[in-house]
Amino acid sequence: MSSAPPAGKGGKSGRGKAKTSKAMSRSTRAGLQFSVSRVGRYLKKGRYAARIGSGAPVYLAAVLEYLVAEVLELAGNAAKSSKRTRINPRHILLAIGRDAELSRLLGKATIANGGKFPHVEDALKKSIKKKGDEKRMMVPPSGPPAY
Repeated sequence: MSSAPPAGKGGKSGRGKAKTSKAMSRSTRAGLQFSVSRVGRYLKKGRYAARIGSGAPVYLAAVLEYLVAEVLELAGNAAKSSKRTRINPRHILLAIGRDAELSRLLGKATIANGGKFPHVEDALKKSIKKKGDEKRMMVPPSGPPAY
């Protein structure tokens, strides 16, 4: 029976240089687009805590990536509904305002060139409906004019 040599070493004796794998970033290892190293650097520079664990920047980068993906998906839907192919700040504002959880998280945030979220008070809506009903009632009956 022949046994295979141990992984990482060249032969049976264990001597020799170990085969090195290609360098891989922490973002690639975690399968993220956001830079784990950059998030870690910001955590350290921000002095949020005396010590930062190795898993903290990975977790935070994953959370940030998820939130950005969620906002962009909803903003893309808002852009598509207004027949646009490019997302602008207005679409981001509408996306945040229409989603209950994102509105709770980012509702107080100011988005440059986002405008204001459309809102009409219920009391005003009722008065508009009443005025519309009055206009319909005042329409003269169709037929030949009376002389």
